[in-house]
Amino acid sequence: SPDKIAGALGAPATAFAHANGVSAMAVTLGANPALPASQRRKRIGAFVIAYNAVNKLDWTLDRIPEEVWNKVDEVFLFDDCSTDNTYYAAVGYKHVKTVDKLTIHRNAKNLRYGGNQKAGYDYAIARGIDIVVMLHADGQYAPEVLPQLLEPLERDEADMVFGSRMAAGGDPLAGGMPMYKFLGNRILTWIENRITGMNLSEFHSGYRLYSCAALKRVPFKQNSN
Repeated sequence: SPDKIAGALGAPATAFAHANGVSAMAVTLGANPALPASQRRKRIGAFVIAYNAVNKLDWTLDRIPEEVWNKVDEVFLFDDCSTDNTYYAAVGYKHVKTVDKLTIHRNAKNLRYGGNQKAGYDYAIARGIDIVVMLHADGQYAPEVLPQLLEPLERDEADMVFGSRMAAGGDPLAGGMPMYKFLGNRILTWIENRITGMNLSEFHSGYRLYSCAALKRVPFKQNSN
């Protein structure tokens, strides 16, 4: 059974469904009055964060389940001024596959990983998105599990969901994670859990889903780029 883990800001977090080597960790930030999901359809945006991903981009987008494509309002790709043809590959994909929901954006300069995230979250908030998914364009995080990861947010059970590669049942080494990253992830997560009093299986997952209402309450722009 999933382990109970302490969430950010003293709020509870719970590990949810496990699939394709990824387990979901859901966190609620505190009282957040919201209409039940049955009363209002949530607007979902998939934020594809991209940098030099030309060789994996189409493979990643093709793996997004059809049910997710059907329910999202927009899939917005932010190319962080790649030095390869990631931007043009995305434009080509949109037109060849005739995907109207896909929009492509290119940063005027490289904002780095953190800066590109801030730009994507700002865009989601400005567009009135309720739930934003961050998906890496290189396919290192499985798009196939998006339906399971979205469920806690759609049901107002969480404000943030992480896809953890380190939870029980996962095998990141078999999935191609280098040993030095595996060990570093384990060690840093152990230290961070000790400092924060939490019990997360992974602090450093890039597979993240947020309630935009919660994002508005968090000073994420103060984070480094």
